[in-house]
Amino acid sequence: MIKYDMDRYLSGRSTESHYEPPLLYLRPDQGYLHYQKGNIVMYALADYIGEDKINEALKKFASKYAFQEPPFVTSLEFIEYIKDVTPDSLQYMIHDMFETITLYENKVTDLSYEEMDDGKFKVNFLVECQKFRADSLGREEEIPVNDYIDIAVFSKEVNDSTKTETEIFLKKFKIEENKRDFEFVLDYKPNKVGIDPYFKLIDRHRDDNTKSTATIQT
Repeated sequence: MIKYDMDRYLSGRSTESHYEPPLLYLRPDQGYLHYQKGNIVMYALADYIGEDKINEALKKFASKYAFQEPPFVTSLEFIEYIKDVTPDSLQYMIHDMFETITLYENKVTDLSYEEMDDGKFKVNFLVECQKFRADSLGREEEIPVNDYIDIAVFSKEVNDSTKTETEIFLKKFKIEENKRDFEFVLDYKPNKVGIDPYFKLIDRHRDDNTKSTATIQT
């Protein structure tokens, strides 16, 4: 569903006939923002901040403004409830997701692995991350990256009864430069590695967020 919404949002912004505002200031006729971008953002917030915290904010907001009379509440009041449950270290996400138009180019480039003498596997890979800020006309400017982003490793050998790809490592790392190397020692043979593999951040080209070990030439 998130893949679908990501595609619909990116397609919608590419064919916008007027201008694309930040999510906080959208117009009523911009469904690709209401539904597609809105869904992506709330999905990301539930993961980064916690579903319970988001529900707490929504409950307080609804309790205060239920059955209101004019003048009606706007998104400007709503966002303050989200900010209240967001830790200081993640306040930047509110700015990125609601108050500006922020896009990413995350990808995995170099990848290698080896089986060690003890039967474990050492995997090394390089991720690249670029962050962009767009204006209402689609002009983009690269800005420094200083973000918490998921880094993951997957395997098909977690047990003998299935060949389903299984997440064996997932952790948020603070990425503070455009390129960063990772090395992990794991119990299972890696099948795929990734940066933001579940597309919690709006990525202009998501196909290169992950890289399979099957692409390694031996």
